[in-house]
Amino acid sequence: MHDEFLCHVTAYGMCGGQRVGVPLGTYRAPTLALALWWMRDRALWIAERLDPRPENPTFPPNSVVPVADTVPDVPSMLRAWSADDVQQELVAEELAAGNLVRIATNDDTTEYELLAESVDAVRMQRIAQRIAAPAA
Repeated sequence: MHDEFLCHVTAYGMCGGQRVGVPLGTYRAPTLALALWWMRDRALWIAERLDPRPENPTFPPNSVVPVADTVPDVPSMLRAWSADDVQQELVAEELAAGNLVRIATNDDTTEYELLAESVDAVRMQRIAQRIAAPAA
């Protein structure tokens, strides 16, 4: 069983003709349950910022408007993923097996990526690379 997990959230977009990543958060989870919780929480955090509730009194009237139907609905996708128990179980199984997990979705301008990996698996990969390197 893998004990610690590194979790990242990044937004990617184009700037000056180049793909640029903007880190939105990192968390070193001491347990699998906390890694899953953090990923769900960050997915909902992104969704709320992309799609705030128009009835929220902190927004002036008409300051939040709907986007065209042709734009992918990233907030709904992130909310659905967060609430899907089957998807959460699959992510838990992959992380417990030591595999990297990447959840990504995009709209017409930005890709949003949730990434998690076992700290133990990363360490084992680094050690294996050193062992496999030829001696000088």
